[in-house]
Amino acid sequence: MGKVVGFELNSQDAEKASKFYSTVFGWEVGESQWGYREVTTGGISGGIAQGPNDYPHGTRIQIEVNSIDEVIAKAKDYGALIVREKMEFDDFFLAYLVDPTGLGLGLIQKK
Repeated sequence: MGKVVGFELNSQDAEKASKFYSTVFGWEVGESQWGYREVTTGGISGGIAQGPNDYPHGTRIQIEVNSIDEVIAKAKDYGALIVREKMEFDDFFLAYLVDPTGLGLGLIQKK
């Protein structure tokens, strides 16, 4: 079962968004690394990022899966659009897709 493990807030003014969420809600927002700021909320953690051209504003949940490749194949069968193929990072793999209704989400697979 895929469980929600994080979120991303995408904004064209990530610095302003970071100040808003840290001031209003008391979230701890880290320094920008590659345009991404880690966020600790006391609940589900996530990040604030400079939104890319294909997803300039909005919120995406991140779902942890056992196999990104299997989930991508199944998601395509059910009408999803893959907007970022599987990418490799030090401790995990990450991909982004849009479901058939237009909602964006991220997939994370731990190594």
